[in-house]
Amino acid sequence: MPATLLIPLYRDEVAPRFDLAGEALLVHLDADGAELSRSSVLLAHASSEELCRIALEEKVRAVICNGIDDEFWQYLRWKRIEVIDNVMGPVDEAIARFRADVLRPGDILFHRSDA
Repeated sequence: MPATLLIPLYRDEVAPRFDLAGEALLVHLDADGAELSRSSVLLAHASSEELCRIALEEKVRAVICNGIDDEFWQYLRWKRIEVIDNVMGPVDEAIARFRADVLRPGDILFHRSDA
C-alpha cells in the first residue's frame, strides 16, 4: 500500500520534540515501499497543531517522531494515523527501518563509535 510519512526534523535527525520542530519531512513511498519523493515543509513557527494539519492534508499514513504530547498522539491515532514515537536518530535510518518494517517505538538509531 502506498504511504506518506511525516517526520519532524532537527537538522538531519528526528526532532527531539514534536511540538518544537520548525521543519518536517514528507516522504512518499510506493506500494512496494520504494521511496518516490521527499519534500521539506518549513513552519512559520513550531506547532503541534500545524504538524497535525499537514498530516491530515497530506493523507499521511505514519508519523515518526520522538517526544510527543499525549493529546496529539491520541488525536493522530483517532484520525487513523500510525504514530511511531520515541524514535531517536538520523532520519535516513528511520526511513530505512520503516521501509523494512522493523521500526518500533523507542528505537535509538544512533551508532556508537566506541562499541
